[in-house]
Amino acid sequence: MQGLPSIFKGGVITLGLFGLILLVTNPGQKKYENYAATSFSNYLKKDFCHKAKGQGGGFLASQCKSLVDVSRPQLEQFIATKTERSNFILFSIYETKVILFEPLPSYRFQTVGLLQQFYTYNQEKL
Repeated sequence: MQGLPSIFKGGVITLGLFGLILLVTNPGQKKYENYAATSFSNYLKKDFCHKAKGQGGGFLASQCKSLVDVSRPQLEQFIATKTERSNFILFSIYETKVILFEPLPSYRFQTVGLLQQFYTYNQEKL
């Protein structure tokens, strides 16, 4: 790098440091499973439990949020079996297909893991 302009050297060093930061902060599979289980639990409580109450769901409606909380460890294991991780060293992309039984809908979630955070960029009903 001796004959290169100092601005170029600074740019290379900055890019190298940013790459190192991305490498070190690429979240792993277990962190994703926790994130996805939390997100899906929140969704179930807000949407599914709310709809069950609105339809006079009886016992299920009255205990729905508690049942979701109690089943969280199993939900995390379920997500682990339904997720494919593509590790690109600096970041990871996770694709989770939640395929349940009729009449419940099935979903596909695509999430990027970057800087110890997760960003779901695609969520579709199958």
